[in-house]
Amino acid sequence: MSKVIAELVVVPLGTATPSLSSYVAGVEKVLATFHLKTMLTPMGTVLEGELDEVLRAVRAVHEVPFQAGALRVSTTVKIDERRDKELSMEGKVQAVREKLGQ
Repeated sequence: MSKVIAELVVVPLGTATPSLSSYVAGVEKVLATFHLKTMLTPMGTVLEGELDEVLRAVRAVHEVPFQAGALRVSTTVKIDERRDKELSMEGKVQAVREKLGQ
């Protein structure tokens, strides 16, 4: 099976504070237990790995805010899968940089 790139955003709703960094830290700790390459961004986390492992990780991190007391969680996942060649986070960024002449 080939690698996929996925963007993941997990948002607890109805929390006592507008700050979400503690929830994000909990999500990142759980993601670190999976065999995935991850990149934390200001608006979510990008994952790189086998599709089955990505989906297992998404399921696990969806539970993190609930375990921290949230009563509602909204999780958004975008998956990019190519079957004609290998994907990587760096490769996708480099392809754009080359077109920009960088």
